[in-house]
Amino acid sequence: MERIEVLFSEQEVDRRIAEIGAQISSDYQGRDIHMICVLKGGAPFMCELAKRITVNVSLDFMSVSSYGSGTSSSGVVRIVKDLDEPLEGKDVIIVEDIIDSGRTLSHLLDIFRKRNPASIRLCTLLDKPDRRVVDDVNVDYVGFRIPDEFVVGYGLDYNQKYRNLPYIGVVKFD
Repeated sequence: MERIEVLFSEQEVDRRIAEIGAQISSDYQGRDIHMICVLKGGAPFMCELAKRITVNVSLDFMSVSSYGSGTSSSGVVRIVKDLDEPLEGKDVIIVEDIIDSGRTLSHLLDIFRKRNPASIRLCTLLDKPDRRVVDDVNVDYVGFRIPDEFVVGYGLDYNQKYRNLPYIGVVKFD
């Protein structure tokens, strides 16, 4: 049986998303942003973030599957659903729910760079820098840096449960 302990309350998450939205709006003043979400976990965060950005925003979604042994990702990515829009000449922000090892994101960055966007930046609600195993994943906008804990809520799941929690919680197993 598992239980969830609150790590960041709904109010803390909302406040931090508003701060990131304000920073992105300032950084991209006078420009359009093309936000890309890697499904599924990042969708709630990206939708809330987009509402708080004051410049023009377009949204796109990608679904990937990464293969590895057991519960670890090898970073070898198979695209399940590709983007609907071309990236050429666009200011792109990749929006993630959480970044840990960075393997999958590193692979996606290689793919996206070949599509000639004007710029690419990374935004994540949660960052686990202690788990990073690649050097080319530098996050531009971070909601919260967290320790190596199993977290749920705000799109993050445990066995497809808890994605709908309005806060970030740590899964504790009794």
